[in-house]
Amino acid sequence: MDVAFLFVDWLGKPMWMWLAFLAIVLALLVFDLGVLHRDNHEIEVRESLALSSLYISLGLAFGAFVWWQLGAESGMNYLTGFVVEKTLALDNVFVIALIFSFFAVPRKYQHRVLFWGILGVIVLRAIMIGLGATLVSQFSGVLYLFAIFLILTGIKMLWVGEKEPELGNNPVVNFLRRRFNVTDEHHGQAFFVKKPNARNGRMTWFMTPLFLALIMVEIADIVFAVDSVPAIFTITTDPFIVYTSNVFAILGLRALYFALAAMIHRFHYLKPALAIVLIFIGSKIFVADVLDLEKFPAAISLGVTFSIIVAGIVWSLAKTRDKPTTVSGP
Repeated sequence: MDVAFLFVDWLGKPMWMWLAFLAIVLALLVFDLGVLHRDNHEIEVRESLALSSLYISLGLAFGAFVWWQLGAESGMNYLTGFVVEKTLALDNVFVIALIFSFFAVPRKYQHRVLFWGILGVIVLRAIMIGLGATLVSQFSGVLYLFAIFLILTGIKMLWVGEKEPELGNNPVVNFLRRRFNVTDEHHGQAFFVKKPNARNGRMTWFMTPLFLALIMVEIADIVFAVDSVPAIFTITTDPFIVYTSNVFAILGLRALYFALAAMIHRFHYLKPALAIVLIFIGSKIFVADVLDLEKFPAAISLGVTFSIIVAGIVWSLAKTRDKPTTVSGP
């Protein structure tokens, strides 16, 4: 069997590295759905934290593999991207909790929505990162636009804050309810059900609120990717590091969701830290130009990013230690 194709470069890396990464991701998804969650059940905080620890450990282990194969700078860029994406995902958790609450998604079916949502995210991120990599390779000035966008986004988060999304007036939800048949009630874990149409009495396929929740979760990720994709490209333009750090951070999101949703109020003060991280990441390219550096040092980038996020987490937990725990979903 000819294995020469395994050593052919694709997007700057040997094909075997891409295939190894995809095999790991596929194995994790099969293990998650086929072994850990063969039946629908409510995921408690302890199980959520255990699963999240597993995914974080695997993400860090892959970072060690990147460090070993591609060198220290690539390893630190991967870890920086992983930490930034993981932190940005905390905001996503808050929005997902609102979506589940709005559609009254039972807790034992929330994992099903998150699982299929993650599959969509993996594909959508691949498309967005592919477009970003193409733009960066063709127009180097795009990195400066990304950097300015991140700085302005960080400043807006610091001074203006963010409005809570109003799902009741969401145009996508209203469009789907007007144009398609949608049930008012859940039908177990089904995304679609066949039932008599009130207008003509015929058996017709209906969307369930569970499927609407899945669509809104995907849309929420696209919105958050507008921040995270430019952020990772200002850290590194290597498509392999950009995509793998994003995917490993996202894979653990659904596992971490059930723990974070119960104590999201404890991270209220993390948003200012995240805003500062975005400003820092965006400003690196300009600082490197002023100091006449070829690249901003990866070790300093990782150290500053990690320190800001840890400070934000510690401050949040200290300021909210007396607040009661809440649980998302019915």
